[in-house]
Amino acid sequence: MNRPASSNLPRFRSRNLAINNLTALGLFIVFGFIMHDLSSNKATAQAADVPQTAAPVTAPASIVSTGEVPVEKMVSQVILWENQKFTPTATGARVTVFDAPTPTLDKFHCHISTLNPGENTGALHRHPQEEFIIIKEGTLEVNIDGKKQTATPGSMIFYAANENENMTNVGKVPATYYVIQFYTALTPKS
Repeated sequence: MNRPASSNLPRFRSRNLAINNLTALGLFIVFGFIMHDLSSNKATAQAADVPQTAAPVTAPASIVSTGEVPVEKMVSQVILWENQKFTPTATGARVTVFDAPTPTLDKFHCHISTLNPGENTGALHRHPQEEFIIIKEGTLEVNIDGKKQTATPGSMIFYAANENENMTNVGKVPATYYVIQFYTALTPKS
């Protein structure tokens, strides 16, 4: 017996709602840890008057079979700030914190960037995935398709997929920020 397409609709909505709720919960947890980091490291960073350094952590993981090279699947963990180490770049510094699939995401990525005063993230550009950015320290001018707005410590930025965007450090000190990217089955692969 053929079931009408509409009979599958509640199950489809329920599954998407569950995935969206899990993604939102994960983002809320990540945000909570970052905001705790902002408040606990603020005094240390002000006392030193220089940005703290960070270094990559090898995340504990389980193996996901993809038919090609095995990919590590991200598992629950604590990632310590003091274990991160920045690599210098032409405009500041950067460290990749994690870059792996999760039970609900094709890939979950986080890096921390420091942008020196007057530097920018390049010309307006687009990414196929969603990005969520949290400013740790410094002042950034955020340009979303020509509309500019200032973001200060604790500010959050959401870039929808394929949004035309870039950022410029308009402050007098380095700006450090977390970049969290979400890749799903709907994210274009190229």
